[in-house]
Amino acid sequence: MKTSTKAHAPAPAAAQGPLDWRKLVGWLREDGVISADEAARTVARCASAHSAQHPLQRLAVVGVAREADGHVLDIEQLTQWLAKRSGIDYFRIDPLKVDVGKVADVMSAAYAERHKVLPVQVGVAEVVVATAEPFIQDWVPEVERQTRKSVRLVLASPQDVARYTAEFFALAKSVRAASKLGGQAGFGSFEQLVELGKANKQLDANDQHVVQVVDWLWQYAFDQRASDIHLEPRREQGVIRFRIDGVLHPVYQMPMGVMNAMIARIKLLGRMDVVEKRRPQDGRIKTVRPGVGAVRGDEVEMRLSTLPTAFGEKLVMRIFDPEATVKDLSALGFAPHDAQRWESLTSKPHGIVLVTGPTGSGKTTTLYATLKRLATEEVNVSTVEDPIEMIEPAFNQTQVQPHLDLDFAQGLRALMRQDPDIIMVGEVRDLPTAEMAVQAALTGHLVFTTLHTNDAPSAIMRLMELGIPPYLINATVLGVLAQRLVRTLCPVCRVREDDADTTASREALTELVKPWQVSGKYRPYRPVGCVDCRMTGYHGRMGLYELLVVTETFKSKVSREPVLEALRSQAVKDGMRPLRLAGAARVAEGLTTMDEVLACTPPVNG
Repeated sequence: MKTSTKAHAPAPAAAQGPLDWRKLVGWLREDGVISADEAARTVARCASAHSAQHPLQRLAVVGVAREADGHVLDIEQLTQWLAKRSGIDYFRIDPLKVDVGKVADVMSAAYAERHKVLPVQVGVAEVVVATAEPFIQDWVPEVERQTRKSVRLVLASPQDVARYTAEFFALAKSVRAASKLGGQAGFGSFEQLVELGKANKQLDANDQHVVQVVDWLWQYAFDQRASDIHLEPRREQGVIRFRIDGVLHPVYQMPMGVMNAMIARIKLLGRMDVVEKRRPQDGRIKTVRPGVGAVRGDEVEMRLSTLPTAFGEKLVMRIFDPEATVKDLSALGFAPHDAQRWESLTSKPHGIVLVTGPTGSGKTTTLYATLKRLATEEVNVSTVEDPIEMIEPAFNQTQVQPHLDLDFAQGLRALMRQDPDIIMVGEVRDLPTAEMAVQAALTGHLVFTTLHTNDAPSAIMRLMELGIPPYLINATVLGVLAQRLVRTLCPVCRVREDDADTTASREALTELVKPWQVSGKYRPYRPVGCVDCRMTGYHGRMGLYELLVVTETFKSKVSREPVLEALRSQAVKDGMRPLRLAGAARVAEGLTTMDEVLACTPPVNG
């Protein structure tokens, strides 16, 4: 991402050549960024700091306090200041927006490392090159001559330049080497699919270059906070995409031969049948993020799913947050009122608790976090899942296997003989599973399960549609939690709406949630976009929740008037906040936007 800057002052002639921390301290003082006392302290601290560091990194490590407010400048702020002083645009390297294959063709890795530069954009007539040494430009004519394109220089953080130079060129090298080994393992049309198995020159899944590319892919996904990794075959090139905060981002294109080898490598690690490419398969991998120093990184669970497509086998990896099961309810997005009611509901000794919402709405995270809180040494928590989402040592987890006649109903029936206290059933899909869940609740067990409905009251109607009579619903169902995930505004760049916009948006919000009112202060913000959020204006996601607690009055409605509108009306009287109203409250708090809430929540009246 680029931030345009203008020269603060012409760079003095003495500035030509490598940066020096003493000069940087002097310039900071000249520009009034730091006081004379802070400059003296910085000189003393820098003199004893690690000598191999880039001067900007050395200043960031020792800490330089801004005179205006005492704020300690980080590496990015120091880089922005230097860009302004030197008259060069500041650039924050976003690896998702760098075409690694193209930039690695501009120069060699050794050349980039020697001059502390990194190509970041390659156009038809121009190459944008990030540098950590703005006053060393003797390499520019040579690059322009080799590429036959003009060079536009931008200034980036020295640690980003060093890190991505190593990563980008290593990745490009591995992909090139793997592609040469694999030859033309891809195919140009669907008709050639039958010929693929006859190719003699296949790339080994255990080849060193393939291993390096797969390792890079995972680390890259972890760094970018991706929730899913898509490896998608195309006619000529394979495409890698990451889902970040609910939105898919293209990451890399590579030869089909390399992608096929990557998929084979991942299937091998996931204990899947590498040879079988005609049927969908599921698998899982547990890996470890790189730690810091001697500290071991977090373990990360990944669920794998393959699907045969017209141009080859597609692989999707779902990455599970290792901290999901230890998050408290407020971290998940529960409002205090709903958190208290949810804790009370899930502390009951027996009954059925339903969680509903579309795929990817966070149901698994909510259930696992809740079960983790309940899974003490005195309690037996058992689950039946399809598939097992995350391995949790505190649970006894079973995966359904339809080819062995082990479905949800059969698994639940078997669990009943395992002396469980709390049971979690992945999903109620049919009447036999629903009947077994009811039977488990009637015999003194607390049962958690999920349904796919638009809101909480619809879950009651869904059970009736499956064939569960109202009297059994009243006897067993404790409550229903409906949920959605919305993107949250980036805390770095969000800005308050002005008074006119605030008045208009409040009127629109009031109209959307009628007949309810959004209580409390109204402090709406709007997205802007910055380098921290990749210019999207959003960073992270949070849950919106609609909690229906089954009361005696609600039970009477289920028995006498099982109509959706009547159930919804009674649930609201009993304290349920509709999803859209919950979202409106988050808009009022400045955590998300009305557009996000409208996109993911059903209307208040259905």
